Amino acid sequence: MGTPAAAYRAAPGGALDVDRDFYRRLGAATGERELVQSFTVPIRSGRAWEVPAGHLCRIRTPEGPQVGDLNMWNRHDPRERMWASRTRQLQAAHVSTFDRLWSTLPFLRPMATITADSLADYGVDDRGGRVHDLLGTRCDPYVNRMLTGEDFDFHCHSNLTRAVLPYGLTEFDVHDVLNVFQCTGLNDEDRYFMKASPARPGDHIEFFAEIDLLMALSTCPGGDLSVDLWGPDARDPLEVCRPLAVEVHRPAPELLEGWAPPARAAYAGLHGIHRPEWADRSS
Repeated sequence: MGTPAAAYRAAPGGALDVDRDFYRRLGAATGERELVQSFTVPIRSGRAWEVPAGHLCRIRTPEGPQVGDLNMWNRHDPRERMWASRTRQLQAAHVSTFDRLWSTLPFLRPMATITADSLADYGVDDRGGRVHDLLGTRCDPYVNRMLTGEDFDFHCHSNLTRAVLPYGLTEFDVHDVLNVFQCTGLNDEDRYFMKASPARPGDHIEFFAEIDLLMALSTCPGGDLSVDLWGPDARDPLEVCRPLAVEVHRPAPELLEGWAPPARAAYAGLHGIHRPEWADRSS
């Protein structure tokens, strides 16, 4: 018996059928873009920033392996946010070039498409690990307190919470993440494992903003995850924490010919609730 087919499959010309030539050109044309913003996110901190539709956002590991926890919202309506679980179903549990990050209901549209990934060839390692994880979520002080009995205020959930405060968002807006540069999988007991990030200095992952985005990134306090955060061998992994760099680029206008921001889901949202017949009668 072979491996079962994916449940959610692309039909030619359908919503999951990505124009790879378009995104390949965008990712390859690094000399035909304008840098409009760049900054570094220090260790154990977070930052939020805007990425206009039609722009590219690249996240880099300037000094070596470091995991980053990424959130994104519609810049104009934060009720629309990245939907990690549906992205796992529509794309993969570990994403790479040409995969898209989808938004929550009732919007359900691609928010961003990956145009470049220097770790795309990592594949599956001998332990079953893969990179750029959607299986797990952010570390947080609530679970840390539950597991250790101690408070720590610089987990990714807290870093993201501080990052979005200037945009009028709160802890309630922080959501399940894409763990960039993080290597994870499921063990023989079907339990989640994390292992050391394989990223090297200068590795990157790049996203094309399909709509106006607010993005937020935490530099995980676990660093490259080569040190256990919890359990009998746990210790402070401060020495394996490194910064992450972010760049926002505007591509040449001719590269965007034929592209338009995706419309929100076509479903009318009635959910079986209908207007009574008399409501449409003239008085």
